[in-house]
Amino acid sequence: MTTIRPYRPADRADVYDICVRTGASGADARGLYSSDALLPDVFAGPYVEYQPDLAFVVDTGRRVAGYVISVADSQAFADWYDAHWLPGFRERYPLTEATSQKEREAIGFGLDPHEAIVPEVDRFPAHLHIDLLPELQGQGYGRRLIRELLAALHGRGVPGVFLRMSPANTGAMAFYRRLGFEELPSSRSDAPALAIATNADV
Repeated sequence: MTTIRPYRPADRADVYDICVRTGASGADARGLYSSDALLPDVFAGPYVEYQPDLAFVVDTGRRVAGYVISVADSQAFADWYDAHWLPGFRERYPLTEATSQKEREAIGFGLDPHEAIVPEVDRFPAHLHIDLLPELQGQGYGRRLIRELLAALHGRGVPGVFLRMSPANTGAMAFYRRLGFEELPSSRSDAPALAIATNADV
């Protein structure tokens, strides 16, 4: 039976696999970079290491096939990232050895987590990433994951959560808008930023 449950350390490999298999604007990014671990090392690994209690997964009974991960305080997370995650990341992914412009851009995201923080961070201090394998899409699991996360953040007194996304991922944009996410004033066409209050009814 497919269920939503809190993340466990044993789920890490599945989370990494989902991240790369949805990492090309929702499509499979395996083989696009010199290491398939690059995208997860930016957008998944540091989150489940820093705040695993704000990660929820969809468990099919055979494997984890979807997740939502978040941090309650984006500024504090970025400071932790600089001190604890960035040194190893720099060693694993030297910018000078990137094999393409796309890889340089991906490494660049991992070199400066502060750059992604929105100016509206006081109202929306948390941020999230959510990914589902195609087998789970269109069945309501994305909405249920967001609902689970918003309840957890609201219970901690966090007023709002934001996300940044690829403008090419039009399906994701439609999904977020259906749930009530709104584009922030600081949003840019090359890196849309959307946000929602944690007490929203999704």
